[in-house]
Amino acid sequence: MADKHIDEISGVETTGHEWDGIRELNNPMPRWWVWTFYATIVWALGYMIAYPALPMLTDATKGVLGFSSRADVAVELAEAKAAQTGSLDRIASSSLQDILADPQLAQFAVSAGASAFKVNCAQCHGSGAAGSQGFPNLNDDDWIWGGTVDDIYQTIAHGIRHPGDEETRISEMPAFGDMLKPEEIREVSAYVVSLTGTPSDVGMVEPGKAIFAENCAACHGDDAKGNRELGAPNLADAIWLKGEGEQAVANQMRSPKHGVMPAWLPRLGEPTVKELAIFVHSLGGGE
Repeated sequence: MADKHIDEISGVETTGHEWDGIRELNNPMPRWWVWTFYATIVWALGYMIAYPALPMLTDATKGVLGFSSRADVAVELAEAKAAQTGSLDRIASSSLQDILADPQLAQFAVSAGASAFKVNCAQCHGSGAAGSQGFPNLNDDDWIWGGTVDDIYQTIAHGIRHPGDEETRISEMPAFGDMLKPEEIREVSAYVVSLTGTPSDVGMVEPGKAIFAENCAACHGDDAKGNRELGAPNLADAIWLKGEGEQAVANQMRSPKHGVMPAWLPRLGEPTVKELAIFVHSLGGGE
């Protein structure tokens, strides 16, 4: 008792703690606060008894009410799937054109395709389908293999350079670093850039055009606007997949980069691939 300190002004005992000469009064907590605290303890105990709460080695206590959020989610998913069954069956049995001709079914396909795209395609093409270097932008109207809904379906279903799929899209650009001289590659690059911009040396354009006609026009066309049957990109539209500028064009000519896209039909099934094709077609660039 002799060790207790009493505050001179308030007459209240202090806790014995002191900071820079300031002492803490040992006032009791308000009774309403104490009883509220006790009530939360009782509530917590009741919650532990009523609901799943205590973790064990392989499971958790079930609670006397038998509540399970996982079971509720499973029921909701089953109900949602049952509600979609009719539309999914119609998509599976309908052609792409028939789906597009039915506004309600087409809207369902676009919504379902958007969800499937986020799960399976956004990793390469981006969440907004805008693509990035090496991965095509699906919002524009620049299509390597064609932008009709049937073309898009074919590309998604069978992929690009996907091993093991006989219907996969295949195009191979030769490595011109083994066939042309470095100066000739620079001249062709200058010509290609001149189609949409200004090359670093305009004197290289005409020689490059002649070399292009001899080596590149067979795939990209005399006007360099590409050939979808061969998967040869349009070089005259200022849209670049592998990189922009003379150096990027020269690098692609010397040692081409060939991307690979999975064949999604075996993985996702016919209805989902149709939904993806219709969704991509709806983005604004579909033909």
